[in-house]
Amino acid sequence: MGNGTYFYFMLFENLGCIKYVFFSLGFIFYCVIIYLNVLIILAVFLERTLHQPMYILISCLSINSVYGTTGFFPRLLTDLLYDTHRISYEACLIQSFVIYSYAAYELTMLMLMAFDRLVAINKPLHYNNIITTRFLTLLIVIAWLYPMIFVGFAGLLTVRLKMCDNKLFKIYCHNYEIVKLSCVNHNINNIYGLIVTFTTIFIPLSFILYSYVKIIVICQRSSKEFRSKAYQTCIPHIVILLNFSVALFCELTLSRFVNGEIPIELAVILSLEFIVIPPFVNPIVYGLNFPGIRKKIRHLIKASK
Repeated sequence: MGNGTYFYFMLFENLGCIKYVFFSLGFIFYCVIIYLNVLIILAVFLERTLHQPMYILISCLSINSVYGTTGFFPRLLTDLLYDTHRISYEACLIQSFVIYSYAAYELTMLMLMAFDRLVAINKPLHYNNIITTRFLTLLIVIAWLYPMIFVGFAGLLTVRLKMCDNKLFKIYCHNYEIVKLSCVNHNINNIYGLIVTFTTIFIPLSFILYSYVKIIVICQRSSKEFRSKAYQTCIPHIVILLNFSVALFCELTLSRFVNGEIPIELAVILSLEFIVIPPFVNPIVYGLNFPGIRKKIRHLIKASK
């Protein structure tokens, strides 16, 4: 089997008429995700008072949500409508790159948010001198390039492999699952996959945890008013972090350590959580907890009527 061929998604078999129900629900959910995140992006972009580092990073998170879900939902909805659930080798690698990079971007953006809050709380008088527009732009560029390089190289290592099978027991392309279909030694891919996991997941998570622990320590030494204000701006970020971390942990556990040991339906739900839940939850959390964003969103909704 050569690389210029197709992969087949085996989990779409025998869905029957219920596939139209799944299609309708998926389409509605995708539209809601796009709508909510575009509202956040427009609110930050159009409101000059929101042109601050914290809000800019929130809009970057929404841009990433649109990016990740667009790499997943259109393909999923197409597969639900057609009887032949196949994808070309090249398209599969592209989808895998998009989904992996989306997950990595999410963590790097959350890391920048944690850093922003740490500077704001630890050095409030010097905040504007440290988090300048130029410095923030540089951080965002690095946060996008850093995962792209690591994830992209993993894809290049996969391209060199010769495939011996074309059956994917997933509903989206997953680099590790593609590697397991090869009929040549892929130890290099496995080792590099662990390196990617460490550099794009555990390093950002470690810095995020360090930042919030330090913030908690600083708050405990401060006045009640300062502590209340600090927690008010940090709690939404922590909620988003916990939501994404749990979802990502489920996906990592399923892909690396669980092989057919749980029901397929449960495996599908858990593996999809990190793609579909955070993009839906993020704009709701930020829209409800930040008055500036909430006010602008109301204005945008009224203006569209």
